[in-house]
This record gives sequence, structure tokens and C-alpha cells, in this order.
Amino acid sequence: MAMISVQNLIKERKYPFIFAFVVLLVSATIFFLYSNSSQSLAFSLGDLQNPNPTTTRPSQNVTVSPDTTQNVDDTSYNTKSDGSNDSNSSNDYENNNNKNTITNIDNNDHNNLLIVDLKIKWEACKGSVAVDYIPCLDNSQAIKELKSRRHMEHRERHCPQPSPRCLAPLPNGYKVPVRWPKSRDMIWYDNVPHPKLVEYKKDQHWVIKKGDFLVFPGGGTQFKDGVTNYINFIEKVESIDLILFLFLRYGWFVTGYSLVILGKGIRQFTLPSIEWGRRTRVILDVGCGVASFGGYLLDKDVITMSFAPKDEHEAQIQFALERGIPATLSVIGTQKLTFPDNAFDLIHCARCRVHWDADGGKPLMELNRILRPGGFFVWSATPVYRDDERDRNVWNSMVALTKSICWKVVSKTVDSSGIGLVIYQKPVSSSCYEKRQENNPPLCDQQDKKTIPWTRFWYVPLSGCLPRLPVDSMGNLVGWPTQWPDRISSKPPSLTSLSDAEEIFIEDTKHWSSLVSDVYLDGPAINWSSVRNIMDMNAGYGGFAAALIDLSYWVMNVVPIHMEDTLPIIFDRGLIGIYHDWCESLNTYPRTYDLLHASFLFRNLTQRCDIIDVAVEMDRILRPGGYILVQDTMEMINKLNPVLRSMHWSTSLYQGQFLVGNKGFWRPK
Repeated sequence: MAMISVQNLIKERKYPFIFAFVVLLVSATIFFLYSNSSQSLAFSLGDLQNPNPTTTRPSQNVTVSPDTTQNVDDTSYNTKSDGSNDSNSSNDYENNNNKNTITNIDNNDHNNLLIVDLKIKWEACKGSVAVDYIPCLDNSQAIKELKSRRHMEHRERHCPQPSPRCLAPLPNGYKVPVRWPKSRDMIWYDNVPHPKLVEYKKDQHWVIKKGDFLVFPGGGTQFKDGVTNYINFIEKVESIDLILFLFLRYGWFVTGYSLVILGKGIRQFTLPSIEWGRRTRVILDVGCGVASFGGYLLDKDVITMSFAPKDEHEAQIQFALERGIPATLSVIGTQKLTFPDNAFDLIHCARCRVHWDADGGKPLMELNRILRPGGFFVWSATPVYRDDERDRNVWNSMVALTKSICWKVVSKTVDSSGIGLVIYQKPVSSSCYEKRQENNPPLCDQQDKKTIPWTRFWYVPLSGCLPRLPVDSMGNLVGWPTQWPDRISSKPPSLTSLSDAEEIFIEDTKHWSSLVSDVYLDGPAINWSSVRNIMDMNAGYGGFAAALIDLSYWVMNVVPIHMEDTLPIIFDRGLIGIYHDWCESLNTYPRTYDLLHASFLFRNLTQRCDIIDVAVEMDRILRPGGYILVQDTMEMINKLNPVLRSMHWSTSLYQGQFLVGNKGFWRPK
């Protein structure tokens, strides 16, 4: 058979055939080279939406030493003071999933970060609440369909389905936040441009507008002489009144922090008292306002979980977080709070407007659930010190309710400004429960307790029973944690009694101490001086937060609801945290955290929801200029990284397992 020559083809002018042949030859060459390369680059948007559930999690107890950072983003975005930018608009991010461009950054198999251009067309959130959009609290359609609002149902979570994939716009004139500790007392008005509280609470000195700033002078409805005097008053009154009560009733007198019983020989006991920053380390402030109470307690080594609902007191929690004070949005309504049993050393309520005796006393029983045995409830409200008919009725109801759950009045008094408060204490033994004439409310069934958080705390109705006091494996009542600051590293009372549990806890603490000091603070491209509010998205024992305890940060420790329940251990250590499902939006405002940390979170998470939705939520709660620090498998990192880059984040890989992301000021137009 005669061979077809290129020369004959040219003479016969068969140019279409020549062109097709050349294209086929080039394509075959590219395919051959691609299929024989040492690193496969097969990666698509389908992989993002359908992650491989068989990914294994590497051990966290590995020795890591500093290494060089591989920068994979050389693009900068020039940010204007009004939050706009000179970068390409979102129109450049067309939704074209069939044209994903893949770039291999490194030939090292262990440091191979892929860049995938997802071509997502991001849109800004719309509507009157777009700038401060909280998906699960701003679902107006679900709220309209509620059958009742009597028990604050409209302030509870109602998450939209599917999760919205819009990006919250910036307020006009948004600036880099004021740094801590200056931020405790003043913040940029343009960052939280809500003037309602300024006018509504002007006589109580919650917040004052001065020029470009909002200033927080430390006032409050119950803090007429200032929050510092109020804090000192609580500690002083509790100690004096308890001593007087013991002396008058039992003939005991006090020496220092101990007491001696007369008439029964010499017996000495430790006197339980508030002792800010020693015995009392972790507290809850219910209906916290702008969180000045918690902000000033930081000076006494006390960390406060301040919480309030998103209500007519406009943006009070947003003010708190902008100030650098721990806070979260929540409400005591029909569902359990997302805290473990026996968590807080003290709970505080100053005119928090909660009807404690409502629904058979379930709101107060919820406080009893999360208050540590021997812990205090400080209630500063008009029924304590006013004598009109309404206040008398509320007080009488409170007396009956607290008696039924065995709370004792330690102190009831009025300060020089005319503000009164009462301090209750939760029992430290079960004897009172057993001696009650009526078993009302009844003790909870012990079989109710499960090990996975979502079965006990996630959308679970308030209980009408009293949880039994915690006991160890030997049946002994669990005692109070070691005093602060030894508490952070001591064996937590709620740690399981398994033979190797304490050893695992100690090794975990050492691991995080080493990782934070040798790698996190010394290696990745993070400007730690700009960091104040940190969230650990998968906190474990709280080792990451514990390793940062001597620095000027605070950490919100999150225990995902489908993971092992380690949140009681975190509270035992003198830290704070919440349960959460990262397949849903978090109860916080946009732009409230400086750094998000996640250690091996995504493998389990992506089996239940789309990593794109999680990335959108991370973008929502992180401040412009803020960072993420993710330790995970390369498979998970290579799925998260392109989503972040599509939102104009800069990213870099460190030591083949740490993804560092930096959020810019870009927003879709």
C-alpha cells in the first residue's frame, strides 16, 4: 500500500486533514506526558461536593519542627477605606464548572498544594440585614410561620435550607478594628454603626458616641457606681454575709479563709467563697448588654461567657465582640443552651429580663443544669430590692422555686446606690434532694445521659427535671476544680476514669504547647499582634487554647456535635466553649473573629455537608485581615483552598499540613 506523504498532502491541498492530524498528534503527546507524571492532578468541583469518606486522619501527636513557608498567592488587592477594592469584580468569577484550571505548585509529594479555579460567581447578601446577616437568626420566613412567640421562639435558631451562599458586605467606612486592650473602652463607630443603644441607654452610660468612636465608660443599668465597684461589691458582700450567716446559725467563726466550729471540738473547713480569679474562673453573664461586666472581670483573671439574644437592644453582642470581649448570641427560650452540665462556676444576671418561673420554672432549672455544684447565681433585679406588688409576686415565686431545687440564699443586700442583689448557691450533695417533701421537680433519669453532644444539647427541649449531681466511677461526688491558674494543667474532674485517660490528656497538653510555641507562633505568616478573638473550630481537650493562655488572646472552643464530648473538660480547665454543628451557621455576627483554627475538622464534616458552605461561614465570621490556620490532610486542604481563593483570600501551605489563609477586604459588587 502506498504511503501517504506530507508532501503529497500539501500538493493536493488537503489542509483540513493536515490540521486535524496535527491536533491529534499534539493531544496524544500531552495525554502521554500527563498520564505518566508522578503526581496525578485529577480534581474537580465534583470532588468538592462528594468527598471521599475513607480518608484517614493522621496522628496529632507528631513532633513538628519549623520549616519554610510556600506562598501560593502572589496577588494583592488594594483596599479602600470604604471597603471597596480595585481588584476584578465578581463578574470575572463566572460559574463554569467545566473549565477548572489546575496548577501544581510543588513537586514534593508531601507539600503539594493544588490551585483550582472554581469560577464561582459570588454574590453579596441582600436585604436590610445584609451587613449583619446571621442566617439561622435572620430567617424571617421561618419566624413568620411560628405558631407561638411566648417563650422567645422567634429568638431561637431557624436555619434556612439550603444554606445561603452569599457573602456579607462590609459597612461603609469599615476600618481595621482598634487593637486590644484599647478596644475594651473604644471601637470604630463605622465598624458597628448602630446608634440605637447610644440614645436608648444614654442615662445608664452603656455606650457613648464620641466623634468617630463608640466609647464604653463601664456603666450599666445596675452599675450606677461603675462596673468595677459593682464587681468588688459582689465579692465583698458574699464573703461578709456568708461569715455572718455561719456565725449566727451555727456558732462558727472565721479565720482568714477557714472556719472553726465551736462546741464540737476544733474542726476546720475551707470556706467556699467567690474569690474572683482563684475559685471562680469561668462565669456566664445572662443578658449581658454590651458585656462590660465580663470585660472588666478579665482584669481579675476571670473569663466570662457573655450572652444575649439578637433583639431590640441593637447589636449588643456585636459591640462586645468588636471590643474583644468573649460573647455569643443565645436565648433562654424553649431549648437547652449549648453548654454542658455543671460547666460554670458562677452565673450572673443583672436585669436580664428572664422570667425564671415561667413554664414551671424550666428557665431556672436550665441554669441549675449548667451551674457547677457549689457554684453561685448572682441575681441583681428589682424584685430583690423593690416592694411593689409586681416585684413582691416575682420574689415570692423565686423563693418557692429556688427552695424546690435546693438552692440556698448566701447573701441578700442593697448597695449604696440603692441596687440590690441576692446570691444563691447550688448544693454540693444530694441530701437536700432526698429530703424534699415533694419530689417536684423530679430528678432526671440517669439513663438520659449520652456521650455524643447532639443527642443532649442540640435543638433539645428544656427539661423539667433536676440533673443528678455528677459522680466519678466510684460513685463519689465530683469535686471543685483546682484553683486558678493551676486549673489549666491539672487533671480535669470530668476526665474519664479509663486507665490511660490522664496520660492521654497530659500528652495532648504537651503536644499543643510544643506545636503552638515552636510552629504556630514562630512559623506561619500570621501577624499575631493583630489577633484578639480566636475560635478553635474543633477544640478537643482545649489544648490549643491552653497553650495561648499567657498571651493577650481569648479562645472560643467549639466542640462539634458529632464528635466526642470534651466540652466538660474544657470548662474544668478554666476555659470557655460551645457545642456547634458546622453544617449550619454559627450564632454570631459577621466579622467577629480575628483567627479561626481547625485541626482535622473537615474529614468527618464533609461526609455530612458541603465544604463550600463551611468556607462561606468561615468567611462570614472572620474579620477582613483575619486569618485561618488549618491542620489537616492534603486531600482536605486541597478541597478547602480553592474555595477560599475564589473569595479572593490569599493562602499558603506550611510544612505540608498547615493551610494559612488571609481574608482581604474584597466583596462582590
